[in-house]
Amino acid sequence: MDLSGLPDDWTVWNETDEKLILAYRPDVFDSEQFPAPCLPTIYLTRGKRTRRPGADRTGESWYVTFYLEPEVERDADSAAVEGAVALATRFADGELDYRSLYQVPREAYLAKLDDLTGRT
Repeated sequence: MDLSGLPDDWTVWNETDEKLILAYRPDVFDSEQFPAPCLPTIYLTRGKRTRRPGADRTGESWYVTFYLEPEVERDADSAAVEGAVALATRFADGELDYRSLYQVPREAYLAKLDDLTGRT
């Protein structure tokens, strides 16, 4: 997979033939200052990603899903590596409105994301 355009703030967390996981600033979201489940993560999976046990995720299509924490996600986009890199870039550049995805905001966490992505 060509990840040459991936912003420096994003790290390849895991890569297989069926999935790619990108993590945003794991040095900051290290479970000490902020809970590890809050690590912004992009999943690129072959077949639609689902949390339901036993659900069939097979297929040739690739899907991009963006998670801010386990219960806060952005709807999946049907895309490939370019879509994952574009999403990572939009987030790193402060162009993604992640605050609108929260029903119960975490002010310190969101303030740190704002700072890291230049939204302050």
